[in-house]
Amino acid sequence: MTFADLGLSDELLRAIEDSGYTVPTPIQASAIPSILMMRDMIGVAQTGTGKTASFVLPMIDILAQGRSRARMPRSLILEPTRELAAQVAENFEKYGKYHKLSMALLIGGVSMSDQMAALEKGVDVLIATPGRLMDLFGRGKIMLNGCSLLVIDEADRMLDMGFIPDIEEICTKLPKQRQTLLFSATMPAPIKRLADKFLDNPKMVEVARPATANVNIKQWVVQVSASKKKDKLRELLGGEEVKTAIIFCNRKTTVRELNKALQRDRYRSSEIHGDMEQSQRIAELDRFKAGDVNILVASDVAARGLDIKGVSHVFNYDAPWHPDDYVHRIGRTGRAGATGVAYTFVTPDDAENIANIEKLTGQKIDRVAGAATAEPAADDDAQPPRESGRRPARKPAAKAEPVAKDERAAKPGRAAKSPARVPVAEPETAEASAVAVAKENPARTARPPRAAAAKPESSRPARAAAPARSDDGEDDGGWNGPLPDFLRATFS
Repeated sequence: MTFADLGLSDELLRAIEDSGYTVPTPIQASAIPSILMMRDMIGVAQTGTGKTASFVLPMIDILAQGRSRARMPRSLILEPTRELAAQVAENFEKYGKYHKLSMALLIGGVSMSDQMAALEKGVDVLIATPGRLMDLFGRGKIMLNGCSLLVIDEADRMLDMGFIPDIEEICTKLPKQRQTLLFSATMPAPIKRLADKFLDNPKMVEVARPATANVNIKQWVVQVSASKKKDKLRELLGGEEVKTAIIFCNRKTTVRELNKALQRDRYRSSEIHGDMEQSQRIAELDRFKAGDVNILVASDVAARGLDIKGVSHVFNYDAPWHPDDYVHRIGRTGRAGATGVAYTFVTPDDAENIANIEKLTGQKIDRVAGAATAEPAADDDAQPPRESGRRPARKPAAKAEPVAKDERAAKPGRAAKSPARVPVAEPETAEASAVAVAKENPARTARPPRAAAAKPESSRPARAAAPARSDDGEDDGGWNGPLPDFLRATFS
């Protein structure tokens, strides 16, 4: 099947050919004819399947007839993020270059006066985020009663971001007689209810099971302790043939810190997150697309819908909190039939997250062979040296060695913290007596041994050997009178 078989206009086919495409993807082949027939539609497809073009292409031909009026857009496309909205706008410019269609982009971080000026001229296609659209609608700067075609893109992401009430409100402002298209990578119950409420006998187009990860992506789980994440990332970046990579973090602070660390290590990296101005985000994305940097550290603001060609690797530096986000994150690689690799770092605290991901995707993700699954124990082992290093400063070394060990064994909290110390305690009778005292009065467990240990004659020389306890110089044995002459004698 070719694009010509789908019923598209000659002008549109020429633009598609100029873009280098010849064969439609499954979602395009299934969706385009139905949209051209003016049917409502629900499209369920994973990322990287050509979903955007599946509604942009037929919209161009549908809107080719008719003219726009001031402040009354003829069609509306709702996107959850600025980046997705800008990407859809790029698609309209690319495929609509042989059509005379006007377009406006309503997103935050851009001058509102310029946007209102574009609306005043009249637009055929309005691409907007819900927040900015509701703002302008509330100001009376836009009317939606002339909108005959509505596209709700990335509906599951809209749900995650809390936009569903806004979308419902927007739908009530539109004409009841309209064509509505809803696209989502997954179909949770709230999205199903939204579709039932606002779509009229929609055709369901599903090219993959919901939340199924792309088969062109080789997925790995890397079990690692939180403290070893950076080291493991450097190891993978150095050992893999990483051409371009996106590294996802759950927090904006982690994005900034990790990018700085990579730059210190001479990696060509950049960052993108929600605290950046829109112009900065676009600039960094352009640098990444142009190859000026080959590693992009990102929060989930970049996880959905960004079509960046040639991404060879995706690293989930933090395991995603929501299973759906996993599908969208790794979908940045393995696009348009290419292959990709996705690594997800999993700490002991992430066990539930990765289990939910595997449950959603219906597949067991392979574990990296030789990954240090016991690394968390290494962190625990790092604690005893710090304790033992401070102990001479806290208590005199004069105590008989067995007594000191029994004291340590008698403290359950410390024994649990460093299990390696427990077998050292000797003899068993001393341990038993210490435990008995601990049960009777745990707060004073260590007092009696201290008092007993202070009496032997060996205590004073041992105290002199503990320099951490001496603040005023050498121990003179307690003498505070005149120094005798025989002590002043020197031997040559």
